[in-house]
Amino acid sequence: MTILDELAARARARVAEAKQHIPFELLKKRVAEANANTTHAAAFPFEQTLRADGLSFICECKRASPSKGLIAPHFPYLDIAQAYEAAGANAISVLTEPSAFLGDARYLQEIASAVHIPCLRKDFIVDEYMIYEAKLLGAQAVLLICAILDTPTLTAFLRCCNELGLSALVEAHNKQEISNAIAAGARIIGVNNRNLHDFSVSTNCAIELRKYVPSEVAFVAESGIQSATDVLEAYNAGADAVLVGEAMMRAENKAAELTKLRSKLPATATGGAHDLR
Repeated sequence: MTILDELAARARARVAEAKQHIPFELLKKRVAEANANTTHAAAFPFEQTLRADGLSFICECKRASPSKGLIAPHFPYLDIAQAYEAAGANAISVLTEPSAFLGDARYLQEIASAVHIPCLRKDFIVDEYMIYEAKLLGAQAVLLICAILDTPTLTAFLRCCNELGLSALVEAHNKQEISNAIAAGARIIGVNNRNLHDFSVSTNCAIELRKYVPSEVAFVAESGIQSATDVLEAYNAGADAVLVGEAMMRAENKAAELTKLRSKLPATATGGAHDLR
């Protein structure tokens, strides 16, 4: 099994266990009740912030990864998320995968309640149950990975997201996966510079594949974004957003790091965060 296969298998086991504690129908009922008690908010705020003027920054709360091991031995996730928001991040990606990334659903729930910018649940989503979980936890978006979802499943998951008012960042790593994402109806496509089968990184992957994503689809460059030059290259290639993980996580001063990453962008590309929650 590849690393991705193993993580997807673990996700399926997590869902099976979760359904033993909270059956799917009960979870759906809780989501419906939560929606009924929610005041009006902007529709699809994650998507809206990516379509706003300038290059959007999705900053990640990530404690560990299979390729880098433990990134943050000390992990004050609420402080990190609030520092991202104060620094001008447009959205926050929160890892909830517990085994390889040391994530937790609680991190997402608490962060989503503490900030005013959209939150993305980043996990290996293999069941609609996890999409409903994300909604109940307060996420405004979920990650859907083409490499573990065939086109009919991806289409069904996108329909589920739309019904729940969640955006979906559909992740691809090659031309065929982009075609599958488009066929399924993706409105946001992210190209991961990291190959999830072996976790190797090619920083040119997103740039090279940008031309295969239609202009009306929001485009995100993911992984391997370490410098202002990387950010500028993504912007020049036509990215609407970049997802930055390790560089922001390792920076003691989040505001200074984000300023540095933006430093080579033209003034018109440095729009600030938008409160769309």
